[in-house]
Amino acid sequence: MCASSSQAAAPSAANATLAARLERLYARRAFGMKPGLETTRALLAELDNPQESFRIIHVAGTNGKGSVSHMLAAVLGQIFPNVGLYTSPHLVRLTERFRINGREMKPEALEPLLDAVEAAGERVERLTGNVPTFFEAVTALCMLWWKQQGVHIAVAETGMGGRLDATNVLHPLVSVITRIGLDHTQYLGPTLEAIAGEKAGIIKPGVPVVIGAMPPEAARVISRAAAAAGAPLVDAAAACSVRTVSRGGAAVPRLCLAPATENEDYGTVSLNLPGAYQRENVATVLAAVECLGSLLGRPFPREAVRRGLESATLPGRFQLLQEDPPVFLDGGHNPDAARAQIIALKDRKFARGVRLVVAQCADKDSAAYLRVLHAVSDAIWTVPLQNPRGRTPEALADIARAAGFRRAVPCASVAEGIRLATADAADAKAAVLICGSLFLCGEVLAENERPQLSEQLEPDASATP
Repeated sequence: MCASSSQAAAPSAANATLAARLERLYARRAFGMKPGLETTRALLAELDNPQESFRIIHVAGTNGKGSVSHMLAAVLGQIFPNVGLYTSPHLVRLTERFRINGREMKPEALEPLLDAVEAAGERVERLTGNVPTFFEAVTALCMLWWKQQGVHIAVAETGMGGRLDATNVLHPLVSVITRIGLDHTQYLGPTLEAIAGEKAGIIKPGVPVVIGAMPPEAARVISRAAAAAGAPLVDAAAACSVRTVSRGGAAVPRLCLAPATENEDYGTVSLNLPGAYQRENVATVLAAVECLGSLLGRPFPREAVRRGLESATLPGRFQLLQEDPPVFLDGGHNPDAARAQIIALKDRKFARGVRLVVAQCADKDSAAYLRVLHAVSDAIWTVPLQNPRGRTPEALADIARAAGFRRAVPCASVAEGIRLATADAADAKAAVLICGSLFLCGEVLAENERPQLSEQLEPDASATP
């Protein structure tokens, strides 16, 4: 898993130029996360409002929004000619955030876009005194690229919250809110109701909103917000039933589902995205797709929807890295995500004895996360993140012991933790789960995929996965 000699070579002059531009973009992380949409609106105005040239589906939520966004884009790609997808954070390369028809932006497209956004940002700063942040800049960059490439319809995922998220300048055809859980409490509030209120901030007057399965206290907040905005509310759990047909073999990450709505029986759908918890995400996607079809006056073909669902992929979501012993990678990092990870493990017949390799950011509720995972594991190897926000392995091991783990081993590196946990799992015929942070997922995946530009490898340290 080491970089080849060609990969380790010095970057070309063209790459050095792009590296300098990326360095200036990443420097905008120093401006943090600023509440309010005025700067994003001003930045897009300087770029002639590219977001007005295509239609949007806007997705917010705590858990499942990545899976829902990717599945939605994949389904729409079977129906429309040019479909965009904007997600965050990236795992390995900045360009992962920007896709058209499932294909990631090519690195050579970045340079002119970065120049345009940087120039627009300088004009905004002169006119308003506000400096666009990293996320505001990359959001504008994506909108500009989509306009240039003639995108017809796109799926845009919020970065963290909703109400004050840079993507909330968009005016969607349909808003989607996935399961709400306790995460980012220092930014969004300490309760499910407070977090739901922030997520509900994406609801626009008269624009239908589809909600996924979620705690009743969160659903009530969103329902009140939709009513206040005159936005029709679609409860995906009520609109769509999804039955599990088959969970596949112990290490085969395919899940067969039988989804149906009042309007359509979709037959059997075989997902690339594993974990029985994907049932609620599929229900959310189908509710959103049927809502969009109704708005456009054109119900979408059953087979096109099925093909889209079956083609969707998402790295770092219970991804199988190795079969013997089974090693899974998942970026979930809060208690609800831990419960989903347990469901996925039990689907693969790993109900206990799982070996964990875990890293987390210091602002996460690691104690709550690990208490949930202790139900399937008593052995954990804690590893560092290449990120200033990472919790130290020693501190995380102490938290794990307090959560009841019998073995908690702090490691000097991610590679060491994976090596020790995998060897231990092989002896016990157990599985390994690498989890706790999308940043950790990025580091693991980057070991097999190292571009010349180290700046492109770096996950966004200003994001909050």
